[in-house]
Parts: sequence; C-alpha cells; structure tokens
Amino acid sequence: MGTLSPSLLELLGDADGELVGMTLSVFTNLLKSKDMLVSSTTAPKLAEALLLLFDHDNSHVQLLSLDLFFKVMDLVVEEGKKPLKSVVCQSLPALFFHCHDENQLVAEASREMLHCAAGFLNRRDLKELVETEKLLTFVEVLLAEDTSRAAEQLRRALRYLESPQEPLREAAIRFMGMAGRHLRGQPGELQLLTEALQALRRDDSPSQKNIVVKQIFSWRVTELAQKNQRL
Repeated sequence: MGTLSPSLLELLGDADGELVGMTLSVFTNLLKSKDMLVSSTTAPKLAEALLLLFDHDNSHVQLLSLDLFFKVMDLVVEEGKKPLKSVVCQSLPALFFHCHDENQLVAEASREMLHCAAGFLNRRDLKELVETEKLLTFVEVLLAEDTSRAAEQLRRALRYLESPQEPLREAAIRFMGMAGRHLRGQPGELQLLTEALQALRRDDSPSQKNIVVKQIFSWRVTELAQKNQRL
C-alpha cells in the first residue's frame, strides 16, 4: 500500500473519469486484503484526494470515492486518527450538499457517510441530527462552533450555485444564508458578500430562498458600504 499509494494518488487527479474510477477500484481492492490497515501518513493524503471527488461529474466516481472514504476512516491505524479528523471535518459541508443530490444513490451514500463521519469525530449530537434528518440544524451547529471559519464556509458553498442540480443550489443558498449571519463583523465581509450577491444574481430562475438571502445580503452590503464612506 505504501509503495503504490503515491502513484495512485496522482491518478486520482486525472481528468479522465474512467481512469479515476479504475484507480478508486484498485484502492478499494487493496483495502479488502486481510489485515490491511491504512498508515497514518497515507490516510490524510488519500482522504484529501477523495474529498475533491465528492463533486465529480461522474456519479460512479462519486459513489466509489464515498465508499473508499468510509474505508479509510474504518481502517486507519490508531495513531492516524487524529490527523485524519481534520480532513473528515472538512468533508462535512460537501457531504451535507450531496445529501440533496438528485441522484438518489449519491444522496443516500452521502447521508450515510455524514452519519459515519460524525461517529468518527465522536460527535453524538451530530449523529443524532443526521438520524432524525435535521440537516439544517446540523449545519447551524457546525457553523456556530467556529465562527472564525464563516468566510471559508460561505466561499465553499459558492461553487455549488453553479450546479445544474436545483436541489444542490437550494442547499447552497440555505447554507450561505446561515454562514452569512456568522460572518457579520469579520474582515473581508463586504467583499465576500458582494461576491455572493453576484453569484446569486446569476440564477436565471431564482427561488424564494434565493430572493430572501439576496435581499439580506444586499441590505448588509449597503450598510457596510455606507459605514465605510463615513470612515
């Protein structure tokens, strides 16, 4: 595993979806070997590469990456759990978005993975929220725990506004609305809200939630701009 992983990890970033899928299958088959564990150095690197594939435009690649992500969490050596937790934390927003995927298999796998990730992080509260399908409360808890990352989280949601899937766009808008509340008063708030407004305005058929969030962001941008003029 240690010998093969650098070459295989490089292939996971290839533009050829079929090649990526085959590489994921190789990794998966390796981890089926008896007594196979994932080292503390390989686990976070592999998990980071897999996290990028959650948004792949090939649903088969998405499913394989989700399955392999679970195996990494399950088979990582004890001393590798702490460094892996950082990547698992990063995966939570993407998993939330794909719980709303139009592909039912991807949505179900993402919801199951969100539950497993909460378990890996020893977060009983988050596990219960997934079990009871209170995903918006899950996001609110997640955002409230570290408000210093509100800008990072909002920026992460922006790319989902470009999704061809309406449910993913709606999930992103809701996420942005909640993140925007925690962004208040932070450095760069005006610039980021302006970027978010531009992205929201590009929606040709805005939903009611889009209109509400857009209005809230617009008010805040105006308020900040007027404050800057007074200064």
